[in-house]
Amino acid sequence: MGRIHLEELTRRFGGTTAVDRVDLEIGDGDFLALLGPSGCGKTTLLRMIAGLLPPSAGRVVVDGEDVTHLPPKRRDLAMVFQSYALYPHLSVASNIGFPLRVRRRPKAEIRQRVAEVAAQLDLSALLRRRPKELSGGQRQRVALGRALVREPKAFLMDEPLSNLDAKLRTATRTELAALHRGLGSTFVYVTHDQVEAMTMATRIALLNGGRLEQVGTPADVYDEPASVFVAGFLGAPPMNLLPALARTVHGRVRVVGEHLDVPLWTGETPEQEVVLGIRPEHLKLAPLTEEPGDRPLLRATVTAVENLGSEEVAICELGGATVAVRGPRPLGLTPGENVALAADPAHVHLFDAPTGRRLVWRPEPVLAAA
Repeated sequence: MGRIHLEELTRRFGGTTAVDRVDLEIGDGDFLALLGPSGCGKTTLLRMIAGLLPPSAGRVVVDGEDVTHLPPKRRDLAMVFQSYALYPHLSVASNIGFPLRVRRRPKAEIRQRVAEVAAQLDLSALLRRRPKELSGGQRQRVALGRALVREPKAFLMDEPLSNLDAKLRTATRTELAALHRGLGSTFVYVTHDQVEAMTMATRIALLNGGRLEQVGTPADVYDEPASVFVAGFLGAPPMNLLPALARTVHGRVRVVGEHLDVPLWTGETPEQEVVLGIRPEHLKLAPLTEEPGDRPLLRATVTAVENLGSEEVAICELGGATVAVRGPRPLGLTPGENVALAADPAHVHLFDAPTGRRLVWRPEPVLAAA
């Protein structure tokens, strides 16, 4: 079992609140990515789960047991650090087996477990080597092996791939995801890299300024972002976000602004300030002569075109704002060209301008915060 429940977990450093009343349920077998920009509190949160940092308030519950005030060694959670934290004077075998020796397990059991874990991580041929003789990827696997050998309730990982080059990081992501599927254990994984979170995690918890913005599957947080922050953080390029007004025009809710006109639903709404969101891949070229009708329409000027290999991204200016259009290469656009951009209304996102929270269609009131 590896269920972890955080209740109102808070950490303050003097007058600064690094983690602010986080409520989070991590299910047995989850691969949960704690995702967010630098300084958002994700590593602080992980260290409180591990017991390396006491919370200022709140509780940490593991499999129904309150472990808030227990030392790390009594929580049965394995930590994998960003720096790997290997013992340079010990062999790979000794590094992997170290947690079992500390627990005074029989030597035969230690040898057997080290051999099993080494085979699982493709380290069997390296057991006699020392860390300085290994590549970055091999060291990372040794650090994982040292955690695996204990068979803990959950694995806590603090940006373990950040020291690897891009090619090795991609390969190791695949290995980690496969390892999680094979073990069926709970992983809590800190990262600022959205690609890591989207490709490996079963659920993502997005943090901003110490607070949880949204928790959901990768598809949930990408397709239905709960706030302007989530919409602007996920995606490359991120979602286009434009200030606008929602109002009723001829019995239909429309979102209008400088150089944009977005028809939505039949109905009425009080006029309110909103933020319109459309992902770059959902914008398509439309005829310049097209009039606003049944689909969102934006008029813009191309300022740059970026070649991504199989795709291109066109950067366009729209009334002082910038929008990105992403599609298969070639898009057929050139800087200085005037374009009309359209999208399916199903791909339009609305956020409340004052709060930044997602708005959804409800009969009463017409637009309400999710």
